[in-house]
Amino acid sequence: MILRHNYYTFPGAISKENCQRIIQHGLTTMNVQKQNDPKSIVATTYGSKEKGTDEKLTTAMGSMSEQAAKKKGINLNTTYVRDSYTSWLNDKWIYDLILPQVHTANKEAGWNFDIKDSEMFQFTVYKPGGFYGWHSDGRSDHFGSYKKAIPGVNKKNKHGKFTEGLTDNDFMVGLNRKISVTINLTDKANYKGGDLKFDFGTHTAKRYHTIKEAREQGSIIVFPSFLMHQVTPVTKGTRYSLVLWTLGPPFK
Repeated sequence: MILRHNYYTFPGAISKENCQRIIQHGLTTMNVQKQNDPKSIVATTYGSKEKGTDEKLTTAMGSMSEQAAKKKGINLNTTYVRDSYTSWLNDKWIYDLILPQVHTANKEAGWNFDIKDSEMFQFTVYKPGGFYGWHSDGRSDHFGSYKKAIPGVNKKNKHGKFTEGLTDNDFMVGLNRKISVTINLTDKANYKGGDLKFDFGTHTAKRYHTIKEAREQGSIIVFPSFLMHQVTPVTKGTRYSLVLWTLGPPFK
């Protein structure tokens, strides 16, 4: 799909006070989650074929679980692993802050995607060395739609979530991730690295693009979920971010 606007930004849209409020809430939730299961906050998802950030390493196989990677015979010692800590937030006041910008971006960027619902917010902590390899957040066809999880048959993982593509939320069944949202919660003076970077494909004049606007605290970046992107390694400090996926029916 050729887009006139690959992403839409709202620099500094969330106040420093609300950024700090979200960080504290996310960390509190993470601590509770950690007490229940120490492994549950660690996010390790397998992405590209080699560990590193070189732009030549773009043959991403899509994010997958360790179990799925092993089934495909992938050598986990040479893969690009997501290294971060996460917790999940579902507070109305946060949706009220973010969703108006999502709808504005969907209209102003000219996408006008049919969106119906949203998932929970993922609060993410990238400590020094933390990163997320090349990946896309969702597929656009019917194969990428959420399927109904079968109670007693499909089990949740350590994060309390089903295998990718399954859900026990009836509102999500049959829907795809259509629009992704990333919010930078951290003052740019407090960390280095950790840049949001896109791969727009070989057909574009400038294939790789770092979103410098995303470094301003409180900035909201909205983009179609099928776009390839990564978070480069944090080299100093800690980066806190919030991610949201809005859902809609598959593209026709």
